[in-house]
Amino acid sequence: MLISRMRNKPQGFTLLEVMIAVAVLAIALSAVLGLQSRSLTLAAESRFHTTAALLAQGKMAETAVAGMGSLASDSGDFGDVFSGYAWRMSVQNADLPGLDKMKGRLKRIDLEVTCGEGELYSYDLRLYRFFPLETKK
Repeated sequence: MLISRMRNKPQGFTLLEVMIAVAVLAIALSAVLGLQSRSLTLAAESRFHTTAALLAQGKMAETAVAGMGSLASDSGDFGDVFSGYAWRMSVQNADLPGLDKMKGRLKRIDLEVTCGEGELYSYDLRLYRFFPLETKK
């Protein structure tokens, strides 16, 4: 009697159970791989923003020591150490209406740091700099 019951009991999984298990596994793996891909993208963006902020700060420090006569719009790159990174600086007068005494003394400096093919990443920084009248001693 015990032997006949064991023969009638199904052994293993049915095809439907296997297909459902594979589908659940595929959905879970695609979600994990999607999260991993997004994580790598966010890490690359974070690395760019950290590096670009430091490079922009260094370039703005160079403009801080420059005189008004040597300050002009320009562009370039950061050399082999930071290959792929480029900068573009725009210098314009930021004259305020009603303040004729300051005309030409206030400058708006826009700096853009880019990286990647087709300027994939971009970091913008704006600085206003006032040049006082030079006093003669």
